[in-house]
Amino acid sequence: MKLLIQIPCYNEEKTLSNVLEDIPKSIPGIDTIETQIIDDGSTDKTVEIAKLYNVDYIISYIGNKGLGNAFKKGIENALKVNADILVNTDGDNQYKSTDIPKLIKPILDNKADIVIGNRQTDKIQHFSKMKKFLQKLGSKTTQLLAGIKVKDAVSGFRAYSNNALLELNITSDYSYVLDTTIQAGKKGITIDYVNIETNPPTRPSRLFNTMWGHIKKSTANMVRVYTMYEPFKIFLTLGIISLFIGIYPITRFLYFYFINQHSGHTQSLLLGTMFVIIAFQFFGLAIVADLLNKQRKLTEDILLKLKKR
Repeated sequence: MKLLIQIPCYNEEKTLSNVLEDIPKSIPGIDTIETQIIDDGSTDKTVEIAKLYNVDYIISYIGNKGLGNAFKKGIENALKVNADILVNTDGDNQYKSTDIPKLIKPILDNKADIVIGNRQTDKIQHFSKMKKFLQKLGSKTTQLLAGIKVKDAVSGFRAYSNNALLELNITSDYSYVLDTTIQAGKKGITIDYVNIETNPPTRPSRLFNTMWGHIKKSTANMVRVYTMYEPFKIFLTLGIISLFIGIYPITRFLYFYFINQHSGHTQSLLLGTMFVIIAFQFFGLAIVADLLNKQRKLTEDILLKLKKR
């Protein structure tokens, strides 16, 4: 059983050594533990430190490509080296590497294919009340979209089985956590959670400049991924809403047309007709999107077979 511990890095020379030093040297049920650095265009001594600690795989980008792309590259190499479990942690030492045995246990016990470290955000003292509220709101929204129980939607401390790595396809450049969670829910991949504690913050997040910027990008990402897997439901719902909006002014026009002997309210007819036309356009898009969704599933089946080879 091979465990590969992955650390996406962007200028992490000050904290990377702490992450690597705390990685367990042996874990019950694991025969081989290897490490992997995804250097996302670092301009400091991140790579030199990784080499100093004899990291097994160092994958470097020229320029910063984003966390989503870094994670995707890590998955590709994990499959290439036949890793049975991939653990992803952060280079800023937010997560405790000593929690890795706890994180991978549900996979070793065949109880889950993805395990997420639940940070228990209510207990994190340096999180503001607003940030705690937004974390809960984000998790609840992801839970609604994914159709599974989600405790900590944006935790980056995760373990993936080889089966999960084969099934998942990263589609976001920004971040992979919401992408993979919604995908897992739609594909029936079993997710479990273990409670973890975090280290004190070492620096501000580099994933986003402001909280509201993060919310904007995360929301757009969730909507896009959900629409990719449920396009018929999305466009059908929009069509029904438009149809009902259109029915009201048309009914109003007909009422006054017959009651007031063909007088006025032509604008109601025009407005209602416009919304009814929009509704049928959405219905047409729903059919086309559903056909494209079937094509996506066939493409993913082909990708799965290629990955297994």
